Amino acid sequence: MVTIDEAQKILEEYAEALPRELYKELNGGILLLPDKIISEDAVDDDLFTLGEYCSDFVMGRYIVIYYGSFYELFKDSDEDEWREELKETLYHEFVHHIEDLAGERGLEIQDEEELYEYLKGNTSSFA
Repeated sequence: MVTIDEAQKILEEYAEALPRELYKELNGGILLLPDKIISEDAVDDDLFTLGEYCSDFVMGRYIVIYYGSFYELFKDSDEDEWREELKETLYHEFVHHIEDLAGERGLEIQDEEELYEYLKGNTSSFA
């Protein structure tokens, strides 16, 4: 298991390796919060939100990573798996940021399609 402090260091390592150009207008930076977030679309409290790209008038543009969600899913995993999942989530949220700046929605549409597939696979829960 990786502690929240260790996760913060891992995220900082990956964030520092990214080109500075990717941070354009990401005025709120990258936040690691202790929260465990269950998606409002979850059927059986089995769909966790690992990260979010946020853009609003109050806080601006920023990325949030939810340590509690990672803990729930990867508490029995080794550091290498934590590293891979943190990296994948961070990069995923950066793609949302870059697409937002460009007025694109490709990854957002892909996320919606994956959610649709998740819900389609859990339709028996709605009966």
